Amino acid sequence: MLSNLLPFIAVLPSLTYSLISLWCALKYFKKHVLPTPNLSSPGISLLKPVKGMDEDSYDNFASFCCQQYSGEVQLVFAAASPDDAVIPVIRQLMDDFTNHDISLVINPALHGPNHKVSNLINALPQAKHDIIIVCDSDISVEPDYLQSVVSHFTDPQVGLVTSLYRTSDVHGIATAIEAIGFTAEMIPNVLVAQRLEGLTFALGASMAVRREALLAVGGFEALTNYLADDYQLGNKIHLAGWRIALDPCFVESVIKPESLMAVLSRQLRWARTMRVSRPGGYLASGITLPFPAALLASLLAPSPVFGVAAVALLYGVRLSVCTIFSRRFVRDELFPRWLWLLPLRDMLAFFTWALSFLGNRVEWRGSRFVLKQGGKIEELV
Repeated sequence: MLSNLLPFIAVLPSLTYSLISLWCALKYFKKHVLPTPNLSSPGISLLKPVKGMDEDSYDNFASFCCQQYSGEVQLVFAAASPDDAVIPVIRQLMDDFTNHDISLVINPALHGPNHKVSNLINALPQAKHDIIIVCDSDISVEPDYLQSVVSHFTDPQVGLVTSLYRTSDVHGIATAIEAIGFTAEMIPNVLVAQRLEGLTFALGASMAVRREALLAVGGFEALTNYLADDYQLGNKIHLAGWRIALDPCFVESVIKPESLMAVLSRQLRWARTMRVSRPGGYLASGITLPFPAALLASLLAPSPVFGVAAVALLYGVRLSVCTIFSRRFVRDELFPRWLWLLPLRDMLAFFTWALSFLGNRVEWRGSRFVLKQGGKIEELV
């Protein structure tokens, strides 16, 4: 009798985690509604560190100029080189939106191995307002984005507001594998963390921070030696006693066509970065991964019938939960079209998790780094 139950016991942690993530999502999205417009909206300084061209760069930037927001909005782009390919796009944006406060800072000064953070340090002196938003260059937003994010700052204890991100438009199997990872892994993980312990980190796609909270943790200068600057900024603000809020308004991560190797290389970089940033939690996360659970169930099964039944139960639940996330919460339209890729995505996620323990070198934006204890980095020359 016990041997018959072993494959079902093997899939129980992953199956249970899927159901917990669904419960957390139901609770979160039931609680949050988009805010109504506020005529006394505070001014915002939006910093955009850039390097090179992204997919639909102009449209991504223009989405921040088309906001339904009554307060002042300043948009500051920060580049390290006057020859950067994206600068003509920024110039065109400035010509097209002459009634907007848009500026460009070009400064090659490096303050540490994280070049993105150096761009932010160089741009911050131009920021006019006390609500500072940092968004990745490949992010596009809806017209109600600013109003939604800034509404959280009516609570004086909120030091930072971060946003979930999705990808709705993919360019084949490789980018679909990355996009469904947001829906099937990242978003459920964030919602579970938010529900069970509160957020202690931020997501780099969108971070809105009070200037007071930023200065209290040492400014952007405190992040120059870290690769996961988003995680570190959120964690430092949390440890300083501020609350981190999660905004229900999704931002869109616009990805370009890439090879599977490029996608997997980026996934490995993220995995190794999280391993050194949160070693205990990252190690424990392996228990919830579906692929090793399915593999273990197959190995422990006394007969193929019980193994297949356990795996079918696990993936019946997982496919259903992920479809609900995609259709109801994330609204990325990826499922059910790409649902058949989920088992492959789960297998690659497990191997990425395992490989993250076997090395400390990563590549990022054309540079190579060695990861140090606590998430710090050293650039290789």
